[in-house]
Amino acid sequence: MLELSPKTNLLEENNYRYSLQDVQEPVLYREVYDYDEIPKVAFNHRRVPMSMPEDIWITDTSFRDGQQSINPYTPEQIETLFRLMSKLGGPYGVIRQTEFFIYSKKDREAIERCMGLGLKFPEITTWIRASREDFRAVRDLGIRETGILVSCSDYHIFKKLNKTRREAMEMYLDTVRDAFDAGVMPRCHLEDVTRADFYGFVVPFVNELMRLSEDAGIPVRIRACDTMGYGVPYTEVALPRSVPGIIYGLQHYSGVKSENLEWHGHNDFYKAVANAATAWLYGASGVNCTLLGIGERTGNVPLEAMVMEYASLRGSLDGMDPTVITEIAEYYRHEIGYTIPPMTPFVGRNFNVTRAGIHADGLLKDEEIYNIFNTEKILNRPATVAISKNSGLAGIAYWVNQNYGLRGPRELDKQSPLVLKLKEWVDAQYEDGRTAALSNEELETKIYELSGGALKMA
Repeated sequence: MLELSPKTNLLEENNYRYSLQDVQEPVLYREVYDYDEIPKVAFNHRRVPMSMPEDIWITDTSFRDGQQSINPYTPEQIETLFRLMSKLGGPYGVIRQTEFFIYSKKDREAIERCMGLGLKFPEITTWIRASREDFRAVRDLGIRETGILVSCSDYHIFKKLNKTRREAMEMYLDTVRDAFDAGVMPRCHLEDVTRADFYGFVVPFVNELMRLSEDAGIPVRIRACDTMGYGVPYTEVALPRSVPGIIYGLQHYSGVKSENLEWHGHNDFYKAVANAATAWLYGASGVNCTLLGIGERTGNVPLEAMVMEYASLRGSLDGMDPTVITEIAEYYRHEIGYTIPPMTPFVGRNFNVTRAGIHADGLLKDEEIYNIFNTEKILNRPATVAISKNSGLAGIAYWVNQNYGLRGPRELDKQSPLVLKLKEWVDAQYEDGRTAALSNEELETKIYELSGGALKMA
Protein backbone atom coordinates (compact mmCIF):
# COMPACT_ATOMS: atom_id res chain seq x y z
CA MET A 1 0.00 0.00 0.00
CA LEU A 2 1.37 3.39 -1.00
CA GLU A 3 0.79 6.38 1.27
CA LEU A 4 1.85 10.00 0.96
CA SER A 5 4.06 10.64 3.98
CA PRO A 6 3.19 13.89 5.77
CA LYS A 7 6.81 14.06 6.97
CA THR A 8 8.67 13.60 3.66
CA ASN A 9 5.82 14.43 1.26
CA LEU A 10 6.82 11.37 -0.75
CA LEU A 11 4.90 8.23 -1.66
CA GLU A 12 6.12 5.46 0.62
CA GLU A 13 5.39 1.79 1.01
CA ASN A 14 3.54 1.50 4.29
CA ASN A 15 1.92 -1.88 4.22
CA TYR A 16 4.18 -3.84 6.56
CA ARG A 17 3.29 -4.15 10.23
CA TYR A 18 5.58 -6.00 12.59
CA SER A 19 3.93 -8.58 14.81
CA LEU A 20 4.96 -9.71 18.28
CA GLN A 21 7.58 -12.46 18.34
CA ASP A 22 6.74 -14.35 21.52
CA VAL A 23 10.03 -16.24 21.90
CA GLN A 24 10.56 -19.09 24.32
CA GLU A 25 14.01 -17.98 25.42
CA PRO A 26 15.09 -14.37 26.06
CA VAL A 27 17.07 -12.58 23.37
CA LEU A 28 19.97 -11.04 25.24
CA TYR A 29 22.28 -10.09 22.34
CA ARG A 30 25.21 -11.87 23.93
CA GLU A 31 27.55 -11.13 21.00
CA VAL A 32 27.10 -7.43 21.81
CA TYR A 33 26.43 -7.62 25.54
CA ASP A 34 28.85 -10.21 26.87
CA TYR A 35 28.74 -9.30 30.55
CA ASP A 36 32.45 -10.08 31.00
CA GLU A 37 33.53 -7.75 28.18
CA ILE A 38 33.02 -4.12 27.14
CA PRO A 39 29.77 -3.90 25.10
CA LYS A 40 30.50 -3.97 21.38
CA VAL A 41 29.25 -1.63 18.67
CA ALA A 42 28.03 -3.61 15.66
CA PHE A 43 27.45 -1.98 12.27
CA ASN A 44 24.96 -3.07 9.60
CA HIS A 45 25.61 -0.16 7.19
CA ARG A 46 21.93 0.75 7.01
CA ARG A 47 21.27 4.47 6.99
CA VAL A 48 18.11 6.23 8.02
CA PRO A 49 17.30 9.83 7.06
CA MET A 50 18.01 12.73 9.36
CA SER A 51 14.69 14.43 10.06
CA MET A 52 14.74 17.10 12.75
CA PRO A 53 11.24 18.18 13.84
CA GLU A 54 10.02 21.71 13.32
CA ASP A 55 9.73 22.09 17.11
CA ILE A 56 12.14 20.60 19.62
CA TRP A 57 12.22 21.02 23.37
CA ILE A 58 13.68 19.88 26.66
CA THR A 59 11.86 17.98 29.40
CA ASP A 60 13.10 17.47 32.93
CA THR A 61 13.15 14.63 35.43
CA SER A 62 15.24 16.23 38.21
CA PHE A 63 12.49 15.74 40.78
CA ARG A 64 11.89 12.11 39.81
CA ASP A 65 14.84 10.25 38.29
CA GLY A 66 17.36 12.88 39.38
CA GLN A 67 16.67 12.88 43.09
CA GLN A 68 16.81 9.10 43.32
CA SER A 69 20.60 9.36 43.42
CA ILE A 70 20.99 12.08 46.09
CA ASN A 71 19.26 13.11 49.29
CA PRO A 72 15.69 13.99 48.30
CA TYR A 73 15.00 17.67 47.76
CA THR A 74 12.79 19.47 50.25
CA PRO A 75 9.55 20.99 48.92
CA GLU A 76 11.14 24.44 49.35
CA GLN A 77 14.16 23.43 47.27
CA ILE A 78 11.95 21.96 44.55
CA GLU A 79 9.91 25.16 44.42
CA THR A 80 13.07 27.27 44.01
CA LEU A 81 14.55 24.98 41.36
CA PHE A 82 11.22 24.89 39.52
CA ARG A 83 11.15 28.69 39.46
CA LEU A 84 14.73 28.83 38.18
CA MET A 85 13.98 26.19 35.56
CA SER A 86 11.04 28.24 34.31
CA LYS A 87 13.23 31.34 34.12
CA LEU A 88 15.91 29.42 32.24
CA GLY A 89 13.40 27.97 29.76
CA GLY A 90 12.08 31.39 28.85
CA PRO A 91 8.65 32.62 27.79
CA TYR A 92 8.27 30.09 24.97
CA GLY A 93 8.77 27.07 27.19
CA VAL A 94 11.80 25.46 25.58
CA ILE A 95 11.97 23.57 28.88
CA ARG A 96 8.52 22.14 28.33
CA GLN A 97 7.80 19.74 31.22
CA THR A 98 9.13 18.39 34.49
CA GLU A 99 7.96 15.29 36.33
CA PHE A 100 7.28 14.55 39.98
CA PHE A 101 6.56 11.65 42.28
CA ILE A 102 3.20 11.82 44.07
CA TYR A 103 3.61 9.12 46.73
CA SER A 104 4.48 11.00 49.90
CA LYS A 105 3.10 14.04 51.65
CA LYS A 106 6.29 15.93 50.73
CA ASP A 107 5.87 14.94 47.06
CA ARG A 108 2.37 16.36 46.98
CA GLU A 109 3.42 19.49 48.89
CA ALA A 110 6.13 20.13 46.29
CA ILE A 111 3.59 19.78 43.47
CA GLU A 112 1.16 22.15 45.20
CA ARG A 113 3.91 24.72 45.80
CA CYS A 114 4.94 24.64 42.14
CA MET A 115 1.35 24.76 40.93
CA GLY A 116 0.81 27.76 43.18
CA LEU A 117 3.47 29.73 41.30
CA GLY A 118 1.11 29.98 38.34
CA LEU A 119 3.89 29.46 35.79
CA LYS A 120 2.95 28.23 32.32
CA PHE A 121 6.23 26.32 31.85
CA PRO A 122 7.46 23.81 32.66
CA GLU A 123 4.23 21.80 32.71
CA ILE A 124 3.96 19.52 35.75
CA THR A 125 3.71 15.82 34.96
CA THR A 126 4.10 12.76 37.18
CA TRP A 127 5.57 9.29 37.28
CA ILE A 128 3.50 6.66 39.06
CA ARG A 129 3.03 3.00 39.71
CA ALA A 130 0.76 1.45 37.14
CA SER A 131 -2.42 1.22 39.23
CA ARG A 132 -5.94 2.62 38.89
CA GLU A 133 -5.66 4.32 42.28
CA ASP A 134 -2.57 6.24 41.18
CA PHE A 135 -4.25 7.27 37.92
CA ARG A 136 -7.15 8.67 39.88
CA ALA A 137 -4.76 10.52 42.20
CA VAL A 138 -3.08 12.13 39.20
CA ARG A 139 -6.43 13.13 37.72
CA ASP A 140 -7.60 14.58 41.03
CA LEU A 141 -4.47 16.73 41.21
CA GLY A 142 -5.39 18.23 37.85
CA ILE A 143 -2.38 16.76 36.06
CA ARG A 144 -3.02 15.67 32.49
CA GLU A 145 -0.01 13.42 31.80
CA THR A 146 1.82 10.71 33.73
CA GLY A 147 4.71 8.39 33.09
CA ILE A 148 4.24 4.61 33.23
CA LEU A 149 7.07 2.08 33.32
CA VAL A 150 6.85 -0.44 30.46
CA SER A 151 10.12 -2.39 30.49
CA CYS A 152 10.80 -3.74 27.02
CA SER A 153 14.03 -5.76 26.97
CA ASP A 154 14.06 -9.49 27.62
CA TYR A 155 16.45 -8.78 30.49
CA HIS A 156 13.50 -7.16 32.27
CA ILE A 157 10.61 -9.19 30.83
CA PHE A 158 12.11 -12.63 31.44
CA LYS A 159 14.54 -12.02 34.29
CA LYS A 160 12.81 -9.31 36.37
CA LEU A 161 9.11 -9.78 35.63
CA ASN A 162 9.35 -13.53 35.01
CA LYS A 163 6.88 -13.22 32.13
CA THR A 164 6.72 -13.95 28.43
CA ARG A 165 6.65 -11.10 25.95
CA ARG A 166 2.94 -11.68 25.34
CA GLU A 167 2.16 -11.62 29.06
CA ALA A 168 4.20 -8.44 29.58
CA MET A 169 2.57 -6.70 26.65
CA GLU A 170 -0.94 -7.55 27.80
CA MET A 171 -0.13 -6.35 31.32
CA TYR A 172 1.17 -3.05 29.95
CA LEU A 173 -1.81 -2.58 27.65
CA ASP A 174 -4.24 -3.18 30.52
CA THR A 175 -2.44 -0.47 32.48
CA VAL A 176 -2.67 1.99 29.60
CA ARG A 177 -6.38 1.25 29.26
CA ASP A 178 -6.77 2.19 32.93
CA ALA A 179 -5.02 5.49 32.26
CA PHE A 180 -7.33 6.23 29.34
CA ASP A 181 -10.36 5.28 31.42
CA ALA A 182 -9.24 7.84 34.02
CA GLY A 183 -8.86 10.48 31.31
CA VAL A 184 -5.08 10.69 31.83
CA MET A 185 -2.56 10.89 29.00
CA PRO A 186 0.01 8.10 29.48
CA ARG A 187 3.69 8.56 28.77
CA CYS A 188 5.06 5.07 28.24
CA HIS A 189 8.66 4.69 29.38
CA LEU A 190 10.23 2.02 27.15
CA GLU A 191 12.78 0.97 29.76
CA ASP A 192 16.02 -0.59 28.48
CA VAL A 193 15.16 0.00 24.82
CA THR A 194 18.82 -0.31 23.79
CA ARG A 195 18.83 -3.99 24.82
CA ALA A 196 15.36 -4.81 23.48
CA ASP A 197 14.29 -6.81 20.44
CA PHE A 198 13.19 -3.74 18.54
CA TYR A 199 11.16 -5.27 15.74
CA GLY A 200 10.23 -8.40 17.69
CA PHE A 201 8.74 -6.59 20.70
CA VAL A 202 9.11 -2.80 20.81
CA VAL A 203 7.48 -1.90 17.48
CA PRO A 204 4.57 -4.38 17.80
CA PHE A 205 3.91 -3.16 21.34
CA VAL A 206 3.98 0.51 20.34
CA ASN A 207 1.66 -0.29 17.43
CA GLU A 208 -0.86 -1.60 19.96
CA LEU A 209 -0.39 1.53 22.09
CA MET A 210 -1.12 3.70 19.06
CA ARG A 211 -4.26 1.69 18.31
CA LEU A 212 -5.51 2.08 21.89
CA SER A 213 -4.72 5.79 21.76
CA GLU A 214 -6.75 6.24 18.59
CA ASP A 215 -9.69 4.35 20.08
CA ALA A 216 -9.57 6.40 23.29
CA GLY A 217 -9.10 9.74 21.54
CA ILE A 218 -6.24 10.53 23.94
CA PRO A 219 -2.61 10.89 22.79
CA VAL A 220 0.08 8.59 24.12
CA ARG A 221 3.66 9.78 24.50
CA ILE A 222 6.55 7.38 23.90
CA ARG A 223 9.73 7.86 25.92
CA ALA A 224 12.60 5.76 24.57
CA CYS A 225 14.75 5.06 27.63
CA ASP A 226 18.43 4.26 27.21
CA THR A 227 18.45 2.97 30.76
CA MET A 228 22.03 1.70 30.79
CA GLY A 229 23.60 4.27 28.48
CA TYR A 230 24.21 1.73 25.71
CA GLY A 231 22.85 3.96 22.91
CA VAL A 232 25.23 4.96 20.11
CA PRO A 233 24.82 8.10 17.95
CA TYR A 234 26.86 6.92 14.95
CA THR A 235 25.21 6.25 11.60
CA GLU A 236 24.99 2.70 10.22
CA VAL A 237 25.05 1.06 13.69
CA ALA A 238 22.91 -2.03 14.13
CA LEU A 239 19.95 -2.18 16.47
CA PRO A 240 19.34 -2.28 19.38
CA ARG A 241 22.12 0.27 20.08
CA SER A 242 21.43 2.67 17.21
CA VAL A 243 19.79 5.92 18.38
CA PRO A 244 18.95 6.97 14.79
CA GLY A 245 17.50 3.50 14.14
CA ILE A 246 15.31 3.55 17.24
CA ILE A 247 13.86 6.99 16.49
CA TYR A 248 13.33 6.18 12.81
CA GLY A 249 11.69 2.84 13.58
CA LEU A 250 9.22 4.31 16.08
CA GLN A 251 8.21 6.96 13.57
CA HIS A 252 8.22 4.92 10.37
CA TYR A 253 6.82 1.59 11.58
CA SER A 254 4.69 2.72 14.53
CA GLY A 255 3.55 6.11 13.33
CA VAL A 256 4.65 7.98 16.45
CA LYS A 257 4.60 11.71 15.74
CA SER A 258 7.65 13.76 16.64
CA GLU A 259 5.75 15.74 19.28
CA ASN A 260 4.90 12.49 21.06
CA LEU A 261 8.41 11.05 20.92
CA GLU A 262 11.00 11.66 23.62
CA TRP A 263 14.51 10.39 24.38
CA HIS A 264 15.75 9.61 27.91
CA GLY A 265 19.41 8.75 28.23
CA HIS A 266 22.08 7.91 30.79
CA ASN A 267 25.78 8.70 30.68
CA ASP A 268 27.43 5.36 31.47
CA PHE A 269 29.59 5.50 28.32
CA TYR A 270 29.92 9.31 28.07
CA LYS A 271 27.39 9.47 25.23
CA ALA A 272 24.35 10.99 26.96
CA VAL A 273 24.55 14.43 25.34
CA ALA A 274 25.51 13.14 21.88
CA ASN A 275 22.69 10.59 21.98
CA ALA A 276 20.13 13.19 23.03
CA ALA A 277 21.17 15.57 20.25
CA THR A 278 21.01 12.67 17.79
CA ALA A 279 17.47 11.88 18.91
CA TRP A 280 16.53 15.47 18.05
CA LEU A 281 18.24 15.26 14.69
CA TYR A 282 16.44 12.07 13.71
CA GLY A 283 12.91 13.02 14.71
CA ALA A 284 12.22 13.17 18.45
CA SER A 285 10.88 16.52 19.63
CA GLY A 286 11.71 15.93 23.30
CA VAL A 287 14.89 15.07 25.16
CA ASN A 288 14.61 14.29 28.85
CA CYS A 289 17.24 15.72 31.22
CA THR A 290 18.13 16.51 34.81
CA LEU A 291 19.71 19.60 36.32
CA LEU A 292 23.51 19.14 36.37
CA GLY A 293 22.98 15.63 34.96
CA ILE A 294 22.35 14.31 38.48
CA GLY A 295 20.92 10.80 38.28
CA GLU A 296 21.46 7.12 38.84
CA ARG A 297 24.99 5.75 38.42
CA THR A 298 26.81 8.14 36.04
CA GLY A 299 23.79 10.40 35.72
CA ASN A 300 21.30 11.57 33.14
CA VAL A 301 21.55 14.00 30.24
CA PRO A 302 22.53 17.37 31.80
CA LEU A 303 19.79 19.90 31.17
CA GLU A 304 22.25 22.78 30.87
CA ALA A 305 24.14 20.85 28.17
CA MET A 306 20.98 20.54 26.07
CA VAL A 307 20.32 24.27 26.44
CA MET A 308 23.65 24.76 24.68
CA GLU A 309 22.92 22.01 22.13
CA TYR A 310 19.59 23.63 21.36
CA ALA A 311 21.23 26.98 20.69
CA SER A 312 23.95 25.32 18.59
CA LEU A 313 21.46 23.45 16.41
CA ARG A 314 18.85 26.21 16.12
CA GLY A 315 21.16 29.20 16.00
CA SER A 316 19.15 30.89 18.74
CA LEU A 317 18.33 30.52 22.42
CA ASP A 318 14.68 31.27 21.60
CA GLY A 319 14.10 33.22 24.79
CA MET A 320 16.09 31.00 27.15
CA ASP A 321 18.24 32.82 29.73
CA PRO A 322 21.48 30.85 30.15
CA THR A 323 22.74 33.09 32.95
CA VAL A 324 20.26 31.18 35.11
CA ILE A 325 22.50 28.12 34.70
CA THR A 326 25.00 29.88 36.95
CA GLU A 327 22.25 30.73 39.44
CA ILE A 328 21.22 27.07 39.53
CA ALA A 329 24.80 25.92 40.07
CA GLU A 330 25.26 28.39 42.93
CA TYR A 331 21.99 27.27 44.51
CA TYR A 332 23.18 23.63 44.45
CA ARG A 333 26.48 24.62 46.05
CA HIS A 334 25.29 26.98 48.75
CA GLU A 335 21.72 25.91 49.57
CA ILE A 336 21.56 22.21 48.72
CA GLY A 337 25.18 21.47 49.63
CA TYR A 338 25.86 19.50 46.47
CA THR A 339 29.49 19.36 45.34
CA ILE A 340 29.79 19.98 41.61
CA PRO A 341 32.98 18.48 40.14
CA PRO A 342 35.11 21.55 39.39
CA MET A 343 35.77 20.74 35.72
CA THR A 344 32.11 20.13 34.81
CA PRO A 345 31.27 22.12 31.65
CA PHE A 346 29.30 25.35 32.20
CA VAL A 347 28.72 24.84 35.95
CA GLY A 348 32.01 23.67 37.48
CA ARG A 349 34.17 26.23 39.26
CA ASN A 350 37.07 25.63 36.87
CA PHE A 351 35.27 25.14 33.57
CA ASN A 352 36.67 28.44 32.20
CA VAL A 353 39.72 28.72 34.47
CA THR A 354 43.25 28.23 33.14
CA ARG A 355 46.40 27.50 35.13
CA ALA A 356 48.84 27.53 32.21
CA GLY A 357 50.94 30.69 31.99
CA ILE A 358 50.97 30.67 28.18
CA HIS A 359 47.18 30.44 28.13
CA ALA A 360 46.89 33.27 30.63
CA ASP A 361 49.10 35.37 28.37
CA GLY A 362 46.63 34.73 25.55
CA LEU A 363 43.69 35.65 27.78
CA LEU A 364 45.43 38.88 28.74
CA LYS A 365 45.79 39.85 25.08
CA ASP A 366 42.34 38.64 23.97
CA GLU A 367 40.23 36.24 26.04
CA GLU A 368 38.66 34.83 22.86
CA ILE A 369 41.92 33.00 22.19
CA TYR A 370 41.39 30.61 25.11
CA ASN A 371 37.72 30.92 26.13
CA ILE A 372 35.01 28.80 24.51
CA PHE A 373 32.61 31.75 24.07
CA ASN A 374 31.79 34.94 25.93
CA THR A 375 31.11 33.17 29.21
CA GLU A 376 30.66 36.47 31.03
CA LYS A 377 27.79 37.50 28.75
CA ILE A 378 26.17 34.11 28.21
CA LEU A 379 26.63 32.52 31.65
CA ASN A 380 27.57 35.47 33.84
CA ARG A 381 30.88 33.65 34.39
CA PRO A 382 33.97 35.62 33.28
CA ALA A 383 37.01 33.65 32.17
CA THR A 384 39.52 33.37 34.97
CA VAL A 385 42.96 31.99 35.77
CA ALA A 386 44.24 30.20 38.84
CA ILE A 387 47.59 31.28 40.26
CA SER A 388 50.15 28.48 40.58
CA LYS A 389 53.83 27.98 39.85
CA ASN A 390 53.08 27.91 36.12
CA SER A 391 51.00 31.09 35.94
CA GLY A 392 53.73 33.57 35.06
CA LEU A 393 53.46 37.35 34.99
CA ALA A 394 50.64 37.25 32.44
CA GLY A 395 48.53 34.96 34.60
CA ILE A 396 49.02 37.11 37.66
CA ALA A 397 48.18 40.32 35.77
CA TYR A 398 45.08 38.74 34.30
CA TRP A 399 43.95 37.44 37.69
CA VAL A 400 44.34 40.86 39.34
CA ASN A 401 42.54 42.69 36.53
CA GLN A 402 39.70 40.18 36.45
CA ASN A 403 39.13 39.89 40.18
CA TYR A 404 39.46 43.61 40.94
CA GLY A 405 37.54 44.80 37.90
CA LEU A 406 40.45 46.82 36.50
CA ARG A 407 39.66 48.04 33.00
CA GLY A 408 41.07 50.63 30.59
CA PRO A 409 43.70 52.97 32.10
CA ARG A 410 43.54 51.15 35.46
CA GLU A 411 44.40 47.79 33.90
CA LEU A 412 47.74 46.27 34.95
CA ASP A 413 50.18 44.70 32.52
CA LYS A 414 53.00 42.20 33.03
CA GLN A 415 55.49 44.93 33.97
CA SER A 416 53.34 46.73 36.54
CA PRO A 417 55.21 47.04 39.88
CA LEU A 418 52.43 45.29 41.81
CA VAL A 419 52.46 42.36 39.38
CA LEU A 420 56.25 42.02 39.61
CA LYS A 421 56.15 42.06 43.43
CA LEU A 422 53.33 39.56 43.53
CA LYS A 423 55.24 37.28 41.13
CA GLU A 424 58.24 37.30 43.47
CA TRP A 425 56.01 36.31 46.38
CA VAL A 426 54.27 33.56 44.36
CA ASP A 427 57.63 32.12 43.28
CA ALA A 428 58.79 32.07 46.88
CA GLN A 429 55.75 30.02 47.91
CA TYR A 430 56.62 27.28 45.45
CA GLU A 431 60.34 27.38 46.16
CA ASP A 432 59.40 26.33 49.70
CA GLY A 433 57.74 23.19 48.35
CA ARG A 434 54.15 24.25 47.83
CA THR A 435 52.26 22.34 45.10
CA ALA A 436 48.63 23.51 45.34
CA ALA A 437 47.26 26.58 43.59
CA LEU A 438 46.99 29.72 45.68
CA SER A 439 43.55 30.51 47.03
CA ASN A 440 41.73 33.74 46.27
CA GLU A 441 41.87 34.67 49.94
CA GLU A 442 45.67 34.28 50.11
CA LEU A 443 46.13 36.40 47.00
CA GLU A 444 43.76 39.10 48.20
CA THR A 445 45.56 39.38 51.54
CA LYS A 446 48.96 39.72 49.87
CA ILE A 447 47.70 42.24 47.30
CA TYR A 448 46.24 44.37 50.09
CA GLU A 449 49.63 44.30 51.84
CA LEU A 450 51.70 45.03 48.69
CA SER A 451 49.44 47.86 47.56
CA GLY A 452 49.38 49.44 51.00
CA GLY A 453 45.63 48.98 51.12
CA ALA A 454 45.14 50.92 47.88
CA LEU A 455 43.80 47.86 46.08
CA LYS A 456 41.12 45.84 47.76
CA MET A 457 38.11 43.77 46.80
CA ALA A 458 34.79 45.58 46.60
